[in-house]
Amino acid sequence: MSTEATSLSKKKEFVLKHENKIVLLWSLTVWMVVMNTTMFNVALPTVSSDFFLTSADASWIVSGYSIAFAIATVTYSRLSDFIPIKRLLLIGLTLLGVASIIGLFAHQYSWLLVARALQALGAGAVPGLAMILASRYIPISRRGRAMSFIASAASLGFGLGPVIGGAITQYLGWNYLFVITGLIILLAPIFLKLLPNEEVKMVKFDFIGAVLTGISVTGLLLFLSTLSIYFFIGSLVSVIWLWKHINKIQIPFIQPSLMRNRSYVKLQFVAFTAFIIHFSSLFLMPMILSDVFNKGPAVIGLIIFPGAILSAIVAPLIGRMIDRFGNRPIIVLGHFFLLVASTLFAFFSSVTPYAIMITYMFMSIGFSALTSSTSNEVTRLLPRQEVGAGMGLVQLMQFFGGALGVALSGLLLVWQSDLLPAVSYRNIFLGFSVLLVFSLFLFTRGDKKGKEKE
Repeated sequence: MSTEATSLSKKKEFVLKHENKIVLLWSLTVWMVVMNTTMFNVALPTVSSDFFLTSADASWIVSGYSIAFAIATVTYSRLSDFIPIKRLLLIGLTLLGVASIIGLFAHQYSWLLVARALQALGAGAVPGLAMILASRYIPISRRGRAMSFIASAASLGFGLGPVIGGAITQYLGWNYLFVITGLIILLAPIFLKLLPNEEVKMVKFDFIGAVLTGISVTGLLLFLSTLSIYFFIGSLVSVIWLWKHINKIQIPFIQPSLMRNRSYVKLQFVAFTAFIIHFSSLFLMPMILSDVFNKGPAVIGLIIFPGAILSAIVAPLIGRMIDRFGNRPIIVLGHFFLLVASTLFAFFSSVTPYAIMITYMFMSIGFSALTSSTSNEVTRLLPRQEVGAGMGLVQLMQFFGGALGVALSGLLLVWQSDLLPAVSYRNIFLGFSVLLVFSLFLFTRGDKKGKEKE
């Protein structure tokens, strides 16, 4: 029997009959999707060798995925205001299944890129819709717990990706990485049974706004990877055109009111900062372990693994703290853990591999606390009709922040090539510490109470 949303007429809230099952199932899906993001990082050398690729060509296997994923995430989130979540998720899972079949038999570079792009277009449905489902159907009193589970599943995916990806690539071949993600399609019948039925709202979707958003994000990411002024100019023109466009039409792809909401913009920056720090650290840790300590891929994955597991273990505690104390104290706490981790990385990451293992535990907890509390606060802050678009923009800024952090970290390493590796890494992590202090200052100054949705 399909789960139906039960209305609470007085507060106009909705609850799920199988809330725990859905949260657990969706967390599993998020884990597999996010893990797919990092599995291919360790496979890049093998793929480059198989197809005789340059480093620039190989980078598109990851960069292209990130661009398509970010754009797809905000699109699915925006469409959720008009199209049932169940239907959007099934579309995403179907695309993942098709991409997995193509990738399994991809023996040309072009087909590999097609498979990765389709993967991203399908995977983008999972994280954004998860937060929207929680905000729409899980009461505020339990929402923090649900979002912390989902956030910790994402952290676990980031940490396990290199371990599983390295093992599969070494013993089976990189094509079989697509099989792991393809298994998600087996969850579709369960989602079909458990997710609530919703009505379709007949509205005109802003395709022009969606295209301009995609061009803006893609152009800026291309500029960061190539430093070509032409991509920057193209992106800037697209952003200006987008802003004028969304202020002219009735139902825009991005609602201008969101960008005028100071509290919401602050939360966007916090989420943006968290992903810069976390993605950059996941990029830098393997490099430190390889360059400084001569560790192989399997050992690198095992060093990262404890921090990933720890984030999943503490998820229930983070959720209970959010439900009991609210989001703001946990956002501050998340900043503190990330700041401690960045400082420890700066001074001890080049001393011993065990310092990296322990420090990443702090970072993993901080990242889970910050992302789950920030997402929960967005659902409380925004009116119901803006949650879909608001969460989509947050997801877009998060993954853009991750791509930006990796790109900047790579550039900073190149610019400091005349310094000792330990000094270069220390400078980068100290820069992260400054960014975290600024993010915390911006979040706590003025307008502290914000406006919460009851």
